[in-house]
Amino acid sequence: MTTPFPFTAVVGQDDLRLALLLNAVSPAVGGVLVRGEKGTAKSTAVRALSALMPQLNVVAGCRFSCDPDSPDPACPDGPHEPGAFETRPARMVELPVGASEDRLVGALDIERALAEGVKAFEPGLLADAHRGILYVDEVNLLHDHLVDLLLDAAAMGASYVEREGVSVRHAARFLLVGTMNPEEGELRPQLLDRFGLTVEVAASREPDQRVEVVRRRLAYDDDPAGFAARWADEESAVRQRIVAARELLPSVRLGDGALRQIAATCAAFEVDGMRADIVMARTATALAAWAGRTDVLAEDVRQAALLALPHRRRRNPFDAPGLDEDKLDETLEQYAEDDDPEPDGDGPGGGGGQPTPDEGPRDGGDTGARPEAGEDGEPQASGAGEQSAARAAEPFRTKALSVPGIGEGAAGRRSRARTEHGRTTGARRPRGTLTKLHLAATVQAAAPHQRARGRSGPGLVVRRDDLRQATREGREGNLVLFVVDASGSMAARQRMSAVKGAVLSLLLDAYQRRDKVGLVTFRGAAAEVALPPTSSVDAAAARLESLPTGGRTPLAAGLLKAHDVLRVERLRDPARRPLVVVVTDGRATGGPEPVALAGRAARLFAAESVASVVVDCESGPVRLGLAGQLAGELGGTAVTLDELRADSIAGLVKDVQRRAA
Repeated sequence: MTTPFPFTAVVGQDDLRLALLLNAVSPAVGGVLVRGEKGTAKSTAVRALSALMPQLNVVAGCRFSCDPDSPDPACPDGPHEPGAFETRPARMVELPVGASEDRLVGALDIERALAEGVKAFEPGLLADAHRGILYVDEVNLLHDHLVDLLLDAAAMGASYVEREGVSVRHAARFLLVGTMNPEEGELRPQLLDRFGLTVEVAASREPDQRVEVVRRRLAYDDDPAGFAARWADEESAVRQRIVAARELLPSVRLGDGALRQIAATCAAFEVDGMRADIVMARTATALAAWAGRTDVLAEDVRQAALLALPHRRRRNPFDAPGLDEDKLDETLEQYAEDDDPEPDGDGPGGGGGQPTPDEGPRDGGDTGARPEAGEDGEPQASGAGEQSAARAAEPFRTKALSVPGIGEGAAGRRSRARTEHGRTTGARRPRGTLTKLHLAATVQAAAPHQRARGRSGPGLVVRRDDLRQATREGREGNLVLFVVDASGSMAARQRMSAVKGAVLSLLLDAYQRRDKVGLVTFRGAAAEVALPPTSSVDAAAARLESLPTGGRTPLAAGLLKAHDVLRVERLRDPARRPLVVVVTDGRATGGPEPVALAGRAARLFAAESVASVVVDCESGPVRLGLAGQLAGELGGTAVTLDELRADSIAGLVKDVQRRAA
């Protein structure tokens, strides 16, 4: 077995270590979401935590890790008689990004259930993780329905498996830890809210600390067992402190003053719902127990707010996570009680593990790319003929744009597709493991053979060849590739502001529909890929914000660059269908025969049946209709900026259509 890197040997990352330890003390806190750039010890710290978890007593032979002192009365392996138990370490179970629903929640043997009435159940990862740690790396890349199942089980402490009237339930209480790189896409706000705490991690900029990180890692790689032995005393001390904090936790008093501060803080930061208040209360209590105290202090409430609130303030993917610490301090001071108890000890961690002063700000300031500013505070142009980047207008709700036909891409919310979840449209023989039984079709297939199979009792004699898989239709996510005209003809500040507002609105729509997005821009003499296809729509928004304008309009270059992007992406992800959104007034200038070249480039998309829409940015009393002509050559459709709004009365909702070239 591989020796894990010692938890106490992790350099820095105080917030990450504290959040993990608080959940080890009180799993009711609700887990941790760790956000940060690659190479910041996210996975190392999580895996190291498992070695610190106290050992468990489990019922001997129980696949669901029942506690012998209070076994689950509904355990599928029960009922359990008092008696034999075994002691083992707490498990850390990893959920792969590509896991199936059956692998997560478990699977029923449908054939035996129908023929024999037997609940033959094979436990999944949720059962393995009961009373341990469930770790999901790249949780933002996990399919939405798996995240829903995962978080529902974490919230209820139980997992339910339903298959055509056959139901199995088992306990599933675990410490949930997810890690993610925000550059690869965000979780939906509803899912963010289900994680109790969140921490932002980044590599240290202090040379001495970076040297120590490298020194320890090299020492561990040379001799894992020897390195772990040198940290054994520190590991044992932390393990004992976790046990002591767990024993102290029921005795911790959360007074009315602390509760008032918690409620006032959540109200001041306008977080939705009441989950934040509950998580803050549990976190503050765990902080007091971790510090060896029986009273919750204002400093515990402050630290709890810094861990529990930042991710709950994001209303859309373009909001920067974080908390205004000055506002937090003002709120806590305003609702502080005069008779707050004094700390009753100098236990390790002091006031719950406050960050050191040299850690830098934690208010999650805007990290999006912005143009450099000149002396007058205005963004500077980066080349001849360019104008400074215009700010985007306020985003709005857009009309529905979808790819025609039925696809088989990743689950999402844009275009029709054959999916594992959705409405049932028919049945077929299963290819591989049966996941969704079509009961009526299965019975219909088995019924004609009952006499030949010697049926004599009330049960239906079902063979594996009779089983039918339900075919379902749902929605898929697409690759939405934006091709944005940034030439001089678009450079009027008010006009470009409206254009950016429209693209920002479409990006927000793509986020909600679980699409991948890419951004190609063209101006001057060439086109460039401003953002390769990614799930991070906030990265696209940052590129859009800093986009300068000016120069000629190389429309053909923009279309050809987009065609190259689609060709490469088709090799990487052939099941994900593209939707090309060209944002332009339709003009083409620069080089020999620019209009003819643009037409030929557009017809490449039509020949490959690529769904497309042209957002017509032409304005003024005299309109040339060039964007409409471009849409015709692309084989798509055109909408004006006004028609793009969902509340527009300029026209009906326009789905993308294909037309003959």
